[in-house]
Amino acid sequence: MELRDAVRLFVGLIFYISGVNGGETRICAFKGSSVDLHCSHQHLTSSRKWFTIGWDGNKYVQSELSVDGQRVMYNMSEEKNLSLTINDLRESDANAYCCMKTTDSRGRCWYKRITLQVVTELQVKVIPATEGQTVTLMCSSSCPLTEKPATYIWYKNREFLYEDWSPWYQELLSSEEAVTYSCAVKGYEDLRAPEVSVDSITETCFRVTCAYGNISSHNQTLVDEPCSITYPREVRVQRTSISGFATLTCISSCNLTNHQTGYMWYHNKQNYYDIQHYSVDNASRDTLSCTVKGHKRLQSKEVCVQDKNCWRVNYVSRRICALEGSSINITSEYSHPDNMKPEFKCWSKKWRKDKVEVEELIEAAGRVEYQDNMKNQHILTINNLKKNDSGGYTFRFQKDHEGWTQSDLPGVFLIVTELRVKMSPSAVVTEGQRVTLTCSTSCPLTGNTNYIWYLNSRPLTWRENQNKHLILDPVSRENAGSYSCAVKTNKDISSAPKTLTVQSITGTRTRGVSVIILVSILLFFFFLIRKKRTMSQSSTNETSNNVVELNPDPACEDVLAQPQVEDEVHYSKVHFFKNHTDPLFSTIEPLQPREEQHADYAAVKCRHKTSSDGESVVISAEADDS
Repeated sequence: MELRDAVRLFVGLIFYISGVNGGETRICAFKGSSVDLHCSHQHLTSSRKWFTIGWDGNKYVQSELSVDGQRVMYNMSEEKNLSLTINDLRESDANAYCCMKTTDSRGRCWYKRITLQVVTELQVKVIPATEGQTVTLMCSSSCPLTEKPATYIWYKNREFLYEDWSPWYQELLSSEEAVTYSCAVKGYEDLRAPEVSVDSITETCFRVTCAYGNISSHNQTLVDEPCSITYPREVRVQRTSISGFATLTCISSCNLTNHQTGYMWYHNKQNYYDIQHYSVDNASRDTLSCTVKGHKRLQSKEVCVQDKNCWRVNYVSRRICALEGSSINITSEYSHPDNMKPEFKCWSKKWRKDKVEVEELIEAAGRVEYQDNMKNQHILTINNLKKNDSGGYTFRFQKDHEGWTQSDLPGVFLIVTELRVKMSPSAVVTEGQRVTLTCSTSCPLTGNTNYIWYLNSRPLTWRENQNKHLILDPVSRENAGSYSCAVKTNKDISSAPKTLTVQSITGTRTRGVSVIILVSILLFFFFLIRKKRTMSQSSTNETSNNVVELNPDPACEDVLAQPQVEDEVHYSKVHFFKNHTDPLFSTIEPLQPREEQHADYAAVKCRHKTSSDGESVVISAEADDS
């Protein structure tokens, strides 16, 4: 009892199966990126150096790493912790590294090694779904990326489709020969996955057309020739016993005839042989499972050589997509030798700490519950799911006097997603258009899912057989409003509302006509003003041609000399009377026979002008034709 309590207390602590207390640490990064490899925190010293370490089957092979100070360089922190920085990662950088003193043993270097893997391209994995004759897509790398990508980008027929944080494609797919899919990680679009298309899906098989190699970032063409591979929807192990030996055969739901596919065996959860048949002693208590080579998720259930008399773990479902705020059950099926029982059973979750993938034991407390029933099933229940619950989950039990073991096999992959309403072509449309509303998730929800649509918080009852797509064709102004969606099994979990605006065709046309009329009026006034200016300039030119110069009167010059008088004096008429006498004109006889003469002018201007005799006046006059 005390031992069990001690173990339970131990589970309450977080520990790491790899990467902290010794053992191999794995780092997976993109080609062209930069990585930092850190020394162990124990026995820090500036005399340490970095080495590459390997095993040739007989001995350790170790060599000191050469640094150039630019692409490969040493960095020393304030705590004298020596780190190795590698910029612009290349395929040749993939290796095992260790940080040690020259006096340390090579075995210690191997034990503390950091294995660096370089991803040169992504792949679109096609995985059979349990929902009818459909498949799911996953954007996959050759190793689990140490630094979680911020965004995955999906392409359909080489055109941008959407981007999301989840590596899973949002929809379940049926066969579509003419449609291709590809994916990339934001910031590394040049490492885009080769295109794939799902040509056919049956109850037993599905065929994928793909292309190996990268897509050229310049002309978007595929580098290598395409291929067509048929995959089984199910893989299982068949056992036969002859002469004290058990022969296990990996059988798939359809024949693998393509030379690019094959089988791979896992012996006690560790990668072993690439063959279809495997022979072992009948008395063995080992476990075996098989998978399609290069496709770990097409995996058989784990079997015992001695029927159920071994340590074995299987899962009811290996892919779960659930809504944020809901509850899920992750179920494992296990067996153990008849005379041995597990010391302790628990679940672990893979996560990242300081860009290193570690594994954490999950304590049954708070939102987490353990259930262990009589059918050798162990169930992990997580309530009120949160986004950070996403990850890989593995069931583990501890054998007598043995520690926890790592597995090369994937456990259960959980994605926690929210509901979102997407509108196509946009959230603002015109009457008569076709509008598609999608209740979007970051992964296809597990199980047969029925959706409920709401308009202004009221359920839409006029649409039968509602699914995740709501089509309004043609859309009318009555369809405008705030839309949200939910799943029938979790009605209390709904998406955030999104508003659809529907503009009237009449209103749109009226506004268009109004704009045209307004522009026409502005143009009319513009040309009218321009014409009047042109006519005014013409009249001014004619006036300047009719100017007459007369000798000035001294009186005009006196007037101009006064500062308070304007420079120009305008008259409409000038009258000359015959009985007016001035000494200056006393010798000039008056005109006959008229008593009064009238000279009509439009204007008279007196200008200051002095002649040689000291007295002169220039009078400019414009004749009045009237």
